[in-house]
Amino acid sequence: MAALQILMFVGLVQLCASSIAWANPLPGQSNTRTPEADSSQPTINLSAFMDSAHHWRDIRDDDYVIRAHPHQAKHPASAVAEIADNILLLQKDNGGWPKNYDVQAILTDEQKAALKQASHLTETTTFDNGATHSHVDYLAAAYAQTHDERYKRACLHGIEFILSAQYGNGGWPQFYPNPKGYARYITFNDGAMIGVMNVLQKIVRRDARYAFVDQSLRERVKRAFDKGIDCILKCQIVDHDTLTVWCQQHDDVTLLPQSARTFEPACMSNLESTDITEFLMQLDNPDQRTIRAVEAAAAWFARAVIHGVRVATVPAPTAAFQYQTVNFDRVVIRDSGALPIWTRFTELGTHRALFSNRNWKPVYSLAEVDRERRTGYGWYTYAPARIVTELYPAWKKKWNE
Repeated sequence: MAALQILMFVGLVQLCASSIAWANPLPGQSNTRTPEADSSQPTINLSAFMDSAHHWRDIRDDDYVIRAHPHQAKHPASAVAEIADNILLLQKDNGGWPKNYDVQAILTDEQKAALKQASHLTETTTFDNGATHSHVDYLAAAYAQTHDERYKRACLHGIEFILSAQYGNGGWPQFYPNPKGYARYITFNDGAMIGVMNVLQKIVRRDARYAFVDQSLRERVKRAFDKGIDCILKCQIVDHDTLTVWCQQHDDVTLLPQSARTFEPACMSNLESTDITEFLMQLDNPDQRTIRAVEAAAAWFARAVIHGVRVATVPAPTAAFQYQTVNFDRVVIRDSGALPIWTRFTELGTHRALFSNRNWKPVYSLAEVDRERRTGYGWYTYAPARIVTELYPAWKKKWNE
């Protein structure tokens, strides 16, 4: 790391260390906790399902097989069997899951019947918004608690789906099978590929909840896991001859950064790159490629940090859009006491803070983003601070001294 980068990095650590842990997440970065449960009952972490639950309950989408009723009740986190049964209902015949349903919903008989009738609709199976990898992990934990063989069978079916969806180069698409358009790209957006890799890592490490996985399957998982790491390292962006971070999605053949939705341009993505970097730092006995990748990402975060601004949510006249109705807006405010922050996207080549509207047109400030996207997407993030202030210093001391 160059001397200037080291100074920037150390300064950022000193600035953030005492306060960043209490930073409130920005839109698109949920800090939602699972509902309160009876403390006498064992629970399984449900945070990975919160984004999908929010979409099902709060965002209009005509593609849902079932729609949420107003104020539809939820199972408490302690209702492990009921939640696992919902996950079984949501699983498709190919072993994968669709996104954007609430696994805690107390479903009506009609909703249950509709899900059963739609089990053959396998074009909707995905890794987006926590789908599939989170369902697999929950079922493994549910089986460990209940010993219900249905959960084990469904979990194994899900693992086979994950293995079947992997590309030869080690990446995973957003949707499988037959992904179309940007859904075929290797997808880091919203933790898709890293979520898959975290589940595979648990199996490789012989996590107790996956004790039922036999040796043959475990060996196949290990091969898929190793290929996945190789793909991640190959996707890391080289910008101006310098290794940096990652895009939200990379081409499934060339591995180059690619645009996805009309407001998600090819770029360097600080939010998704945080998850990737944290994953790489958790690897046992990292090789020199991995060490270089982590060093480069940490140096990038130190360069890309923004000081003296924060994003505020302010009241505004009610406006109805296709997917949401809002009575607020978001603005960037100058504040010398603000915590260090990053834009979600940085433009390739220029390193400018990057934003976009639904018309593919890039803009360079939050104020230029239409209100629908300004309020409906997370354009800023505090996430890299965890790398800078907590994880990287300890990792560097362990592996790089």
